[in-house]
Amino acid sequence: MSIPKHVAIIMDGNGRWASGRGLPRAAGHRAGAKTTHDVVEAASKGGVETLTLFAFSSENWKRPGAEVRLLMDLLRRTIRKELAGLEANNVRMHFIGDRTRFSAALAREMAASEERTRSNTGLQLVIAVDYGGRWDIVRRSRELAQACRDGELDPESIDEHSFNTGLSLGRFSAPDLFIRTGGERRISNFLLWDMAYSELYFSDELWPDFGPDRLYEALDWYAGRDRRFGRVASPAAQR
Repeated sequence: MSIPKHVAIIMDGNGRWASGRGLPRAAGHRAGAKTTHDVVEAASKGGVETLTLFAFSSENWKRPGAEVRLLMDLLRRTIRKELAGLEANNVRMHFIGDRTRFSAALAREMAASEERTRSNTGLQLVIAVDYGGRWDIVRRSRELAQACRDGELDPESIDEHSFNTGLSLGRFSAPDLFIRTGGERRISNFLLWDMAYSELYFSDELWPDFGPDRLYEALDWYAGRDRRFGRVASPAAQR
């Protein structure tokens, strides 16, 4: 079975899950956190090497202030709660995105979790917070433009590889499989550069209902794909 090395997920549907049950949106976010725990564990057991989760987008700041504060507090408490287990299971944590708008307490929790798991060699767990694909590309473009202006870089030397190395996911392989839950069929400004050749899998399940079994269904679907990267189909796929 072909297992994707890198899986990226938009965890969508917490609010709708809660609303459908007559519960406050906070209940949906808490249920979603439990699903995240289970999916991370399942991904590690399933042989996935890197798992990137879209936890909070650049656009999510536009939500009501009370919900944003709830999400920030939930993120901080989840990091603290899960850290010992992640460390024990050899999972290494990474955070990508713009950290400048986070509270000092949350920023410290993020940095501490990265440092504490730095030597772990198992699943690489990447959490995208205050992240946007356009932000990532613009940020890298500015870095390269500044280097050219300072005379440190020849513009003619810039290629896809040099551009990619400075992106948020530059140290990792590109996502092989992208999953979005909640029934929407779009990528919503997530990893725009990185997902050029990702297989796209959309699930109607709301995130709190998307457990390990649903993840394994997505991995099975991926195993049946013929990834050509611009080449012709393999003889097996043509039969």
